[in-house]
Amino acid sequence: IGEYPPEYNPRVHGPYYPSRYYGKADTKFTQVKLGEMGQWLGRRNYDPLSMLRCIGRGWTRWQMKWMMPKRASIAPVVQFCMGVSLFFYVNNYRR
Repeated sequence: IGEYPPEYNPRVHGPYYPSRYYGKADTKFTQVKLGEMGQWLGRRNYDPLSMLRCIGRGWTRWQMKWMMPKRASIAPVVQFCMGVSLFFYVNNYRR
């Protein structure tokens, strides 16, 4: 933690951008055919550090799009409130 990913090379990639995946490029999920889905899932890395990096990249992308623009709107607050509402709805559904 606190280090660059091992795949990152400053000479090749330029400045480090935290929401970019620096590993080997693979077929996009939307381009995978149903017959190839098992092979595609088999190429994924499921160790905890990789999962945390994936969540961190997604969080950074969301922040850059919704919270950090010059003229940010109320959208991130609404998204947070909707997420909390959905969580409590699912949590209390059986009651």
